[in-house]
Amino acid sequence: MYARMAVAVAVLIAGYFGINPPGFVAQVVAFAFGLAASTFFPIILMGIFYKAMNKEGAIAGMITGLVFTLAYISYFKFINPMDNNAEHWWLGVSPEGAGTLGMTLNFIVAYGVSKFTDEPPQEVQDMVEMIRVPRS
Repeated sequence: MYARMAVAVAVLIAGYFGINPPGFVAQVVAFAFGLAASTFFPIILMGIFYKAMNKEGAIAGMITGLVFTLAYISYFKFINPMDNNAEHWWLGVSPEGAGTLGMTLNFIVAYGVSKFTDEPPQEVQDMVEMIRVPRS
C-alpha cells in the first residue's frame, strides 16, 4: 500500500515538473544526478570497500545526503532565488553541484554512525569480501 502511494506521489511530482520545469533540461538532469550522488553513491562504495558499514550507517548517511541536497536546491531555486549566486553559495558550490556536498556529508555521517553501532553480521561481511575479491 505504501509503495503504491509513493509511486502515485512520484508520478504527480514528475508530471508537475514535466509541465512546469524548474529550469533547463541540463539543470534538471544535474539535480537528478546530484540527488543520486548524494544518496546512493557513498553507500554503494562503502558497502563494497568498508566491511564495517552497517544498515544504520547507510540509512543515516542516505537521509543526510538527501535532506541536505534537497534543502540546498530548494532554497536557491524555489525559496530564495535572489540569493542564487556565487556570493551566497556554500563553499562556492552552485545548486547544480550540491550533490557533491551532500555526498561528502553522506560519507561522513555513514562512517560515523557505523563506527558507533554494531558491525554487520559476519555472514554479511563474508559475502561482501567474496563479492569484492574476484576468485578464479
